[in-house]
Amino acid sequence: MVWIPTGTFMMGQPGKEADVRPAHQVTLDGFWMDKTEVTNEQFAQFVKETDYVTVAERKLDPRDFPDVDPEAIRKTKPSSVVFSPPAKPIPFDVLRSPNIHMAWWRFVEGANWRHPQGPDSTIKGKEKHPVVHICWDDAVAYAKWAGKRLPTEAEWEYAARGGLKGKEFVWGDKIEPNGKPMANIWHGHFPTENTLRDGFRLTAPVGSFPSNGYGLFDISGNVWEWVADWYRPDYYRNSPAKNPQGPPDSFDPQEPRIPKRVQRGGSYLCIDITCGAYRPYRRMKTSPDTGLSHAGFRCVKSP
Repeated sequence: MVWIPTGTFMMGQPGKEADVRPAHQVTLDGFWMDKTEVTNEQFAQFVKETDYVTVAERKLDPRDFPDVDPEAIRKTKPSSVVFSPPAKPIPFDVLRSPNIHMAWWRFVEGANWRHPQGPDSTIKGKEKHPVVHICWDDAVAYAKWAGKRLPTEAEWEYAARGGLKGKEFVWGDKIEPNGKPMANIWHGHFPTENTLRDGFRLTAPVGSFPSNGYGLFDISGNVWEWVADWYRPDYYRNSPAKNPQGPPDSFDPQEPRIPKRVQRGGSYLCIDITCGAYRPYRRMKTSPDTGLSHAGFRCVKSP
């Protein structure tokens, strides 16, 4: 872990997306943060010692789906969401259409942290890669076992900025200073063409790119990282000025019936045309029981 010192910063970004406004001053007490995202070998040790079974590996419970035929639920095998690019390119103007993301995601039976792309895949040789298909509940369970916790959204953004003020990226203002990729993100025409300019098609071993000013690796790109907070698009209007803990509940106008937790940092699938979330102020929201092939986490610890 690395020490993140006590400090004050401007959280959010003026003139950007509605849910990152208004930019507001936040003061945080110091804390320790994992230098990298939690890896496959670290998560495997947790599972070995606790016999923990991730949500993606569990059979569905009909009681959790009251509007669905119980028999259909019982027949559904454990699965998780995997990036599955379409056969043909999608025009740039269509990429911004509502729900277009369904064109490159699908539930895959047998996909989980041990088998990231499905039952025929493995993490052998990827022990140093970030663990994926981890839902919020799984991340919390690991953190408790490790004697840690998930960072608040404010802690995450403050740490990600690495001491820089008002910069577009965690390393500065240019996406590729001196023409050098600084994070594992998407290069090419998403979602069908990846030029592998940064050297990786999927996840990269943690620490493959330079750290930020606080010594944190892959805080931008590679995999999305869960934080502790519930998601509300209007939370910044009333956020406390010191050590904010997030709202007491969740509300997503796009899916008002589904509570969401926040994810930060972007992933190897991020590109400006659809996401651009490798910027330190960008926010993502996902239901806490959902695992994804590009989502993991890192932990923090108070002194």
